[in-house]
Amino acid sequence: MDNHTKQDKKTYPEGHFIGIWTVLGIVIFSGLSITYSAITENFGLIGIGPAIGTAFGFSIGQSIENKYIRDGRIRLLTEAEKRKRKNAIIFGIILLSLGLLVFSIIFILK
Repeated sequence: MDNHTKQDKKTYPEGHFIGIWTVLGIVIFSGLSITYSAITENFGLIGIGPAIGTAFGFSIGQSIENKYIRDGRIRLLTEAEKRKRKNAIIFGIILLSLGLLVFSIIFILK
């Protein structure tokens, strides 16, 4: 019983559940949109999945986060977490830029 109460008191950094559920939504709905696009042979529908997944994931994550805020289990980010999150965002932007550059080069060369 004591272990259960320790688990109930665990705190999470702000944005924790929003990030997890947004990623899950994007992954799930991207998979569904790719499958649906392949079945219907309309590959223009592939882009709809990530957009819908982002909306669903963000809304579910935000509702869970609000529940945890009411319970007092969401804490502010520490300086180390802020730096880590900032570095992850910069790394993601660099990867996205490189991906767009490679895609553009491949598209231009064809």
